[in-house]
Amino acid sequence: MPRWRRNGGTPVRGQDDDGRAAAPRLDAADLGAQLGARATLVQFSSAFCAPCRATRRVLGEVAGLVPGVAHVEIDAEGHLELVRALDVLKTPTVLVLDADGRVVRRAVGQPRRADVIAALGEAV
Repeated sequence: MPRWRRNGGTPVRGQDDDGRAAAPRLDAADLGAQLGARATLVQFSSAFCAPCRATRRVLGEVAGLVPGVAHVEIDAEGHLELVRALDVLKTPTVLVLDADGRVVRRAVGQPRRADVIAALGEAV
């Protein structure tokens, strides 16, 4: 996947120094919230999405259990540019970011707590 860099407030596609596409990278300005010290769980939701409510609960619990992990929920309808840039097609979509904001895992649909914890293993 391409890496996203800040360019006038808009994520743009980029490459690593060796010319290969890199993982997307998000920062606090993209998310509207601070990244977690160790990892960040980013949830794209929509207003009438029942699985989004359950996902919010699961991700909030995991963020509360694992030190240095933040949970950020983003309203997909209110952030269409970011949704398009990251190819978010359904809600809920969950991204796991490492401490530098790189996307290390991605899931669509309501995740199980055990799966979220396992996915965090790649980020921390």
